Amino acid sequence: MTALTTSAAAAQPAASRGPRPAARGPRGRAILYWIATHALAVALSLMFVGPLVFVALTAVMSNDQALTGDLWPRAWNWSNFADVFARSQLLAWLGNTFLYAGLGTAFMLLSSIPVAYAMARFRFRGRKLAFLAVITMMMLPPQVVAVPVYLIWARLDLTGTLWPLILPMLFGDAFSIFLLRQFLVSIPREYTEAAKVDGCSDFRTLVRVILPMARPAIAAVGLFQFFYCWNDYYGPLLYAHTNEANWTLSLGLASFRALHSVQWNLTMAATLLVMAPVIIVFFFAQRVFIEGVTLTGVKG
Repeated sequence: MTALTTSAAAAQPAASRGPRPAARGPRGRAILYWIATHALAVALSLMFVGPLVFVALTAVMSNDQALTGDLWPRAWNWSNFADVFARSQLLAWLGNTFLYAGLGTAFMLLSSIPVAYAMARFRFRGRKLAFLAVITMMMLPPQVVAVPVYLIWARLDLTGTLWPLILPMLFGDAFSIFLLRQFLVSIPREYTEAAKVDGCSDFRTLVRVILPMARPAIAAVGLFQFFYCWNDYYGPLLYAHTNEANWTLSLGLASFRALHSVQWNLTMAATLLVMAPVIIVFFFAQRVFIEGVTLTGVKG
């Protein structure tokens, strides 16, 4: 009797614990593994996306709420974007920016590709010295030559316009020449030699053989130049600040922020409108952009 009572008492706590939880399935382990391996990437993504979300939410707030610590709009004021167009010359600034970025990128590609091809394929005296000069120009700040270059454009009566920023692109860009040259070096010489055997000249070899193969690198340097021109503030401030009709988005946005510094909702709405075209362009071109940056490695 005593043995049976002891056995029942020992079994009762075990029964009161209930059924043991089932072992974690492979799906749960996969989720934990994904979180562990991507935790740093998720944290960095939140750091980059957080300010954009803050700008977007503030852009649709009322003026009174934008000055508070609220993070979520009480009412969605989509009319803020219409107010930005009504209180500024945003469309004119947009047209000037597209003119600057579009022509600047086209002129840069037109002048930089032949130079990069010559430095990558031709054997001539002083080739290494010319490449060293390109690298030196990459490290030279534009502010160093700002005064003499400004005087030249002033004598040509082109200050107050965007042409002092666009026309120099016809003489190439050191950074773009460097990246293109590094990619063209990686293309096997057998392709160009086979084209010359078939009777192609150097120019036709460049156009028919090299350019199709260098499409990722050309897209990468083109996007680099386009984004630089789109975000450039120093150049338009130096040359076009006296003529509001030739202001770009960066210069116009700075002026708009100074005039409406208290109305943060309108300032954020204007900022979002300025950022939207660049984000859309990069969204559609990110694959070829990343491919081009990856392939333009440093080679001898």
